[in-house]
Amino acid sequence: MAVRDYIRERFFPHIWCPGCGHGTVMGCMIRAIENLGIKKNDIVLVSGIGCSSRICGYLDFHTLHTLHGRALAFATGVKLSRPELTLIVPMGDGDAVAIGGNHFIHAARRNIDVTAIIMNNSVYGMTGGQYSPLTGYGNFSTTSPYGNIDQSFDTVKLALGAGASFVARTTTYHVTSMINILEKAIAHKGFSVVEILTQCPVYFGRKNEFAGAVDMLKYYRTHTTPIGSKMKKKYPDLIERGIFVQEERPEYCTEYDKIIKKANEER
Repeated sequence: MAVRDYIRERFFPHIWCPGCGHGTVMGCMIRAIENLGIKKNDIVLVSGIGCSSRICGYLDFHTLHTLHGRALAFATGVKLSRPELTLIVPMGDGDAVAIGGNHFIHAARRNIDVTAIIMNNSVYGMTGGQYSPLTGYGNFSTTSPYGNIDQSFDTVKLALGAGASFVARTTTYHVTSMINILEKAIAHKGFSVVEILTQCPVYFGRKNEFAGAVDMLKYYRTHTTPIGSKMKKKYPDLIERGIFVQEERPEYCTEYDKIIKKANEER
């Protein structure tokens, strides 16, 4: 199938700003699904609210465009009722770790078979460029004109601490790696988290002295490094990318089926 076979062309042109990285994420997601050979009717995309959530409207799968921060709650319900389906949840800063943070940590600890794709552009892009839980200390935004004084979440550490059985990080510069990681995340039987550093040149970029999307992509190239590399030891501020954990653990729907079986046996 061609890429256009996976999209709803009637909703194009898209609403993303020129240079936004979300289109790259969507393209890599399509290629990962194509490589895995999953049928379109076997996939459900669930999103909340935000720039990243528009992916749900553009792709020709079963889709739910839900409430802000509640995408994982809806996805949990769909997965429990139809465990044979593949659930993918594209989210931004707010849906994942702000208003949606509570759902995130509990989906992780349950290890339900859902893939959470967190597009980290360090800002709330759709609502005007306010700082988010993923905005770095000292970064500028429309609501932190003198610099952000909050410490940002490390999404990977948060996911690991909450018990996710697959955790990875990549960037929109490393597209080949992103496709490979998304393939593994979607195929993984358990809760998968993929953080993707993605550029927002209009709101984050112009407030933080990036000339445009290309400069931001170059930043991802020079300021990230593979997990465990020698560069990380030499330059500890570099952001690590790759797969941090990939473990087989009891999956929630499978365990829930065991409870149902036990209950039926005791009747």
